[in-house]
Amino acid sequence: MPKVIYIDHTDISSEVEVENGANLMQAALDNMVSGILGDCGGDCACATCHVFVDPEWQDKVAAPSELEEDLLDGLIEPQPNSRLSCQIIMEDKLDGIVLRLPESQY
Repeated sequence: MPKVIYIDHTDISSEVEVENGANLMQAALDNMVSGILGDCGGDCACATCHVFVDPEWQDKVAAPSELEEDLLDGLIEPQPNSRLSCQIIMEDKLDGIVLRLPESQY
């Protein structure tokens, strides 16, 4: 099964197995990964599942929708690699993806 590595703002990592087709926010919630709140339940409405996709993985993740980009623009300090983890769907090519969690979500 593909894996995701979540790294918090203190560099503590959590490796989680995720079924293909699942979103990476729900995988974090199901595995009690701190720093992912998911207040809207994955509806792309709140940005509480904000992550930074490690640069080596950015080209492998689908581009954000216009709605996601609008939510990301409203963050305090968005980065070029900012994404909402509810909008990243696991597939085999993402096995081993690294997501860093912003300090602001703790």
